[in-house]
Amino acid sequence: MSALGTIITAVVTPFRDDFSVDEDAFVALLQHLADNGSDGFVVAGTTGEGSTLSVEEHLALVELAIREKPAGTSIIANAGGNDTRESIHLTERATELGADGTLNVVGYYNRPNRRGIVAHYRAVAAATDKPIVLYNIPSRSTLDLDNELLAELAQIEHVDAVKQANNANLALVDGLTLYAGNDDVLARTLDLGGAGGICVVSHLTGPLLREMVDATPERRAEIDARLQPLYRVLGVTTNPIPIKAALDLVGRPVGGLRLPMIEADDAERAQIRAVLADLGLLPA
Repeated sequence: MSALGTIITAVVTPFRDDFSVDEDAFVALLQHLADNGSDGFVVAGTTGEGSTLSVEEHLALVELAIREKPAGTSIIANAGGNDTRESIHLTERATELGADGTLNVVGYYNRPNRRGIVAHYRAVAAATDKPIVLYNIPSRSTLDLDNELLAELAQIEHVDAVKQANNANLALVDGLTLYAGNDDVLARTLDLGGAGGICVVSHLTGPLLREMVDATPERRAEIDARLQPLYRVLGVTTNPIPIKAALDLVGRPVGGLRLPMIEADDAERAQIRAVLADLGLLPA
């Protein structure tokens, strides 16, 4: 098993009514997730609305997660950005605070060329002695780290893993631990010999995902088929809108979302509620 974990939850950031970070709710959520199958957390990532947090809020949340992390779990700090200097700063500070690793997306919006991507990751990797998890998510970064490029990046010291969110690229790459970046390929990733997933659905079905890790291929496929409707409905609109709605519906409210993200509408909530009901996840 990877030192960073197997079922790693990309944890939401709870907000109060005034949209300040609800630290108490965040700590309670970490413990709840750890009690239900998660052995690692990505903090202030996409699902955690990291792009709407100030640098100070971002690092304060990472520090809180490290200080309060449940026993036996890891904290992976999102340290990505479209400015290499900011990524270096976040990586350095997360390392100083005691994060177990960092998650680093390529410089979105700037659309660097291949040489720029390599130079970016060399500069970021020089800022830490902890594992770096590459994040390949073309739908947000607009760039695809193909497997040949991933193999090149794997030669950089401290670049140890990849969160693969391009399902077409899902494959083992020499020198990198493979994590599913999309919940719907967790079973495939495990079948390939990958470490696990950096998941969203684990907020709701952690024990089932944990069971998948050690299950026979047949049982893993059975669980995966059962969860496919939930995977799909959590994509009914942009993440993390659906997972925050789902958490509210199952009785674990985590507040709203900071603009430009906005709460699920009635039709979206109805779709989410129907799937949760079918899976028996709604409170009695």
